Amino acid sequence: MKFIHFADAHLDSPFHGLSFLPSNSFNQIYQAANQSLERIIDLALKEKVDLVLIAGDTFDSNQPSPHSQLFFAKQIKRLTDSGIQVVMIFGNHDHMKVDDLLITPSPYFKLLGPDEKVESVSYETRSGFKYDVVGFSYLNNHITHDLIPDFPEKSNNYTFGIMHAQQKTDHQDVYAPFALSEVTDLNYDYFALGHIHQRRVLSDQPWVVYPGNIQGRHINETALKGCYLGEIDEKTRQTTISFKPMSPIVWEKVTLKLAGPVSKKTLHEKILATLKSNNFTTYFSLTIENAQYLTEEERELIQDSSYWQGISLELSQNSQLVDVRFKTQSLPSLSVEDQATSKQASEEIFTNSALKEIAAGWVKKSTLTQELADDPEFLTEIKEMSQVKLSSKLRGVSYEIEEN
Repeated sequence: MKFIHFADAHLDSPFHGLSFLPSNSFNQIYQAANQSLERIIDLALKEKVDLVLIAGDTFDSNQPSPHSQLFFAKQIKRLTDSGIQVVMIFGNHDHMKVDDLLITPSPYFKLLGPDEKVESVSYETRSGFKYDVVGFSYLNNHITHDLIPDFPEKSNNYTFGIMHAQQKTDHQDVYAPFALSEVTDLNYDYFALGHIHQRRVLSDQPWVVYPGNIQGRHINETALKGCYLGEIDEKTRQTTISFKPMSPIVWEKVTLKLAGPVSKKTLHEKILATLKSNNFTTYFSLTIENAQYLTEEERELIQDSSYWQGISLELSQNSQLVDVRFKTQSLPSLSVEDQATSKQASEEIFTNSALKEIAAGWVKKSTLTQELADDPEFLTEIKEMSQVKLSSKLRGVSYEIEEN
């Protein structure tokens, strides 16, 4: 028996902060999740799998666009028309009404546990291998209680569990929180998880697996994305799985560390050497360490999105530079008086509360700006960039006074 396990397609997901890209590049990334899903369906047909498990958040919201609904329905029909069993659950993003799905009714398609109650179904492959699938769907965007106790004991059949959930933490858990020991104690043969956007095998005896999402949506979702292809020895019930990369676009963070001041030409060459893509279209976030060595003119050049587009034309595989960040190890050399001024500014201006107050109007523009304003890493980066700019200004003023 063969099966495919994927989750978190997030069809209709918006891609914020990329409006500066040329239209063909923007359209490429906007269509990336659809292309990845289509590749997964192609793989299922090529491998002639018996089962496809979809572990939640197929859509980015519970009111997906008609285009995404029809596209997904078409892909599912390709499977069901070929006699491939599909078992799907809703996650916290796509908690829809069953009747809102536009999928053509078929005995080969099953939405499991639509009333947020654990449901079990049984099937048989063409060769007569019997298996069960047990799981539940979301009715709302939060499930605060553990549903593992509701899962039935394993039958004599090979048993799949399927769940869109997170492991319990010390914080407020609102996504069907579970303990790994609870899942492994069920002793199901394969537990298909969804929710976190990272590929992670929590256990291989028995299998408890997160496949990650099928397409990274931003620079914090790096690495190859896709699905797991599983194969079961029907005699021994031993299961092997292999990850299959399917995403047409890969996000990657790279770092250029400066050892001292450089010319614009040398800086440009160093950036190009750092942005090395493999055989995938790669969207790069470039961090320049020791940014204190850059002149103000160089910083303004590198932060200009038109420069990003220009340098992207020199990259292979239609790759793009879409983000530049600065990191400083030390501030430019200042006089004692200027050091005191910089220190005072840091204490009075570069505080999280002050920055949030400055951003109060900005954060109302979208959920993304709100997330950035609450992101400690983003605030730290803003502080560092501001401190470098202020110190450079102070140093420039000192030089001007000395020359006069």
